[in-house]
Amino acid sequence: MADLIWEGSDLDSRTVELKPVDAIEVTIVMDTFVDILMASAEGVQRFKLAYDWSDRENLLAEHGFSAFLTLELHGSRTALLLDGGLSAKGLRHNLDVLQIDVTNLRAIIISHGHVDHHGGLEGLFQRYGRLGLPLIIHPDAWRDRKIVFPTGLEVHMPPPIRNDLEREGVQITDERGPSLLIDDTVLVSGQVERVTEFEKGFPWQKARTSDGGWEPDPWIWDDQNVIIHVRDKGLVVVSSCSHAGAVNVLKNAQRLTGVQQIAGFVGGFHLTGGLFEPIISRTIEAVAGLGVGRLVPAHCTGWRATHELARTLPEAFVQPSVGTVFRFAADAGTKTSAAAPDHRSTSPTTARPLIG
Repeated sequence: MADLIWEGSDLDSRTVELKPVDAIEVTIVMDTFVDILMASAEGVQRFKLAYDWSDRENLLAEHGFSAFLTLELHGSRTALLLDGGLSAKGLRHNLDVLQIDVTNLRAIIISHGHVDHHGGLEGLFQRYGRLGLPLIIHPDAWRDRKIVFPTGLEVHMPPPIRNDLEREGVQITDERGPSLLIDDTVLVSGQVERVTEFEKGFPWQKARTSDGGWEPDPWIWDDQNVIIHVRDKGLVVVSSCSHAGAVNVLKNAQRLTGVQQIAGFVGGFHLTGGLFEPIISRTIEAVAGLGVGRLVPAHCTGWRATHELARTLPEAFVQPSVGTVFRFAADAGTKTSAAAPDHRSTSPTTARPLIG
């Protein structure tokens, strides 16, 4: 089965034909919160407790995000990793505790260049060695950045190091636009179109210039997400931070695919802190208007926004926790039969083999 990645501006100007899958499971490998006593529910499998839990290795939480996405189609399962969290220790540890099988891992995607999303990838390589996987990244993710708070505090946000990743055997693809991979079943959004008036990026961010100085870099153009189309249900969007704005992220997914129904949103809303809390109500109102089936506000959403989402949209809201598996599946009896995948004919200028 040949895997293809579609690249380039031609995807920006047309609707992407995203092939529906039978199901997707989103496993939260790393997040800012863990609660081992949360109960499972339909489509939500919490990490299972054991009698001797206190004698075992337990899951870790940190200020970072990583999700392991497993797709089901034609009776087979393939997977990809979105981000690696902050620390190598944290990612490696949680992969061990969760006993995640990387046999079917086909690609790594970095959502943006902030260290709490790529810093832990070393843990993946420490645990499994040189996997030879493709890695999809926006070119701006390589920029060195810092956050300058009004108090004068500066926080460094170092980018990934290309040479280090290449030494681990990953095949780096720099792409600003959308990309299709794994037989047209996974869409990496690329640079998100900004259409809302109130989602204005991160005004406190600066990026290093070529002469060693610093310049304003509020928009974080490298912010990208993963979009999956689940048969009968609609889109599942996994967006680590949503620096582009959660509403922009969701509208962009609809625009790219032409699919209006959104089955789920998993990831950060980036509404934490005094800078973003003033737009909580407008964000939630807009998200409610999009009719998202399941909302899983992770990572940088912030406690105020999380509580407001739970209050305003109780039927859709699900609290995330490290180790939780969120499953979105087609209706029973409508799954595709095992058959040869229908690959779209392409020319060498718009597509190229990514995985053999």
